[in-house]
Amino acid sequence: MSDRLSERGPTGQGPRGQGPTERAQPGHGQTERERAEGGPTAAEEAVREEGAREEAANGPADHGPAPGADAPLPPYGPGSATRHDPAPGTGRGRPPRFWSARRIPAALVALVVLGAAGLLLYDVAAVRAGRPAMYWRRELATQLAQQRLDGAWLLTAAAVAMALGLWLLVLALTPGLRGLLPMRREAAHVRAGLDRDAAALILRDRAMEVSGVRSARVRVRRRRVTVRADAHFRELGAVRADLAEALDIGLDELGLARTPAVRLRVRRPPKKG
Repeated sequence: MSDRLSERGPTGQGPRGQGPTERAQPGHGQTERERAEGGPTAAEEAVREEGAREEAANGPADHGPAPGADAPLPPYGPGSATRHDPAPGTGRGRPPRFWSARRIPAALVALVVLGAAGLLLYDVAAVRAGRPAMYWRRELATQLAQQRLDGAWLLTAAAVAMALGLWLLVLALTPGLRGLLPMRREAAHVRAGLDRDAAALILRDRAMEVSGVRSARVRVRRRRVTVRADAHFRELGAVRADLAEALDIGLDELGLARTPAVRLRVRRPPKKG
């Protein structure tokens, strides 16, 4: 008995040369070594056990992506920047032409009317204040009182005024922008147009790709495309057929709202000398 006691140290000590024994304290679920090393407390152990029981019953919880991980991409939709699928146009018929703002004619007319109205208002105010009327107003009143209605300068002034009025009416009733060809509408909220010079350049490149074509000149209008080509080899009929097919494909790729008719002319280049 004494030998056994001698092998053990004081109360709470292990064999000589070893550390303290690990004694569990009832009701705490934690050893003295864990308390000394800062291990989990009894409350943390209870939380872990409760979480383990919930995962066993309901499966692992989804806590979202880990910090620093890339978020999943949203599905494709109307507002997706990854893929754009324009909605087809809902309207029938051809889209209307683009209307010009007519800024220059409107500015000129506004300046003329403003100047004339301001000058007349100033003269009327001056006469009301007791001053004599301006010379141009007195002279104009005198000439109108003396001249006949069929006088040459009066008819000329009336013709000029009528021409200006007709010009303003034409500008107001016509869309303008004849150099801009409207394109097919793939979406209801988007309108697109193609410049006639750009369309002519594209069709010319198409024509030059045809075998046998040496040179080509293309002129694009709203309703007609005129193409003149010079073929320096191959039969003219074969060149004309291939050129017509290439132009039809090119016009279809332009996506115009109204496909213009093609007027094609193929000839041999003039001989030099």
